[in-house]
Amino acid sequence: MRYSLKLFLIVLITFPIGLLVIFLGLLDRRGKLAYGVSRFWSWAILKIGGIRLKVQGLDHLDPSRQYIFMANHQSNMDIPALVQSLTKFQLRWVAKKELLLVPLFGWALWASRNIIVDRSNRLKAMASLRKAREKIEGGVSVVLFPEGTRSLSGQLLPFKRGGFVLAVRTQTPIVPITIKGSGTILPKGDWRIRGGEIEVIVSEPVHLGQYRPGNLRSLLNRVRGIIESHFRHHAGSPSDGSNGRQSAVPAEALS
Repeated sequence: MRYSLKLFLIVLITFPIGLLVIFLGLLDRRGKLAYGVSRFWSWAILKIGGIRLKVQGLDHLDPSRQYIFMANHQSNMDIPALVQSLTKFQLRWVAKKELLLVPLFGWALWASRNIIVDRSNRLKAMASLRKAREKIEGGVSVVLFPEGTRSLSGQLLPFKRGGFVLAVRTQTPIVPITIKGSGTILPKGDWRIRGGEIEVIVSEPVHLGQYRPGNLRSLLNRVRGIIESHFRHHAGSPSDGSNGRQSAVPAEALS
C-alpha cells in the first residue's frame, strides 16, 4: 500500500510541476527558470520516497566554474539525487531523443533546454555536442551518464566516448561521481520506491591539459577507474581517494 501511495503522490505533484516547467521554458530560452522548478521537483521526489542523501566531496568543486559531471547509472532516482547534491550549479543533462516521447516528462526535458542526442545519427549527435559546448560557454554545467543506460547488475557498463570528446574539445574538467544505493531504492524495471539512503561521492576534477582527441581511451579509463574504485572501498576511507572528507546532507536540507 505504501508503494502505491508514494507513486500516487509523485504523479500528483509531477503533473502541475511539469506543466509549469513547460510554460516557463517557453518564456526563458536559457531554461534557468524551468530548472529552478525542476530542482524543487527533485527535492519533493526524494522527500516523498523517504530517501536520504549522503554527499561526500563537494569541497572538491568551485561553484564559480563549469564542469562536466559523469556518474554511474543504476536507477531513475539518480537524477533527483544529483540535482539535490549539486545545488550550487545550473545543470543540463545529456539525454537520448527517445525520452522526448515520454508524455509530459519529455516535453519538460525539452523545455528545460537539456541536450538531446540522436544516437542513431552521427551528424546529429555531433550537432548536440556543439549545443552542449554553447551551454558550457554560457555558464552551465553538463551532466551525463557515460554508460548510456541503467545497469541491471550494479556493475559499470562500458563507457561511451561522446562526453569525453566534449570535455577535450572544450577543455572542461570532468568530475567523476559515484552513486551508491539508488539501485536498491528503485531498481530498473520496478516502480516501487523503497526508502533508504543514496550516497553520492564527488571525486576531484580531472583536468584535460594532457589529453587530446587521439588519447580519449586513456581519459575514459581514468574516469571509469575513479568511479569504479568507490564500489570496492568503503566511502570516506583513505584508500578511496577522498582523504576522509565527507559531508552528510539530509535531502530535506538541500531544497
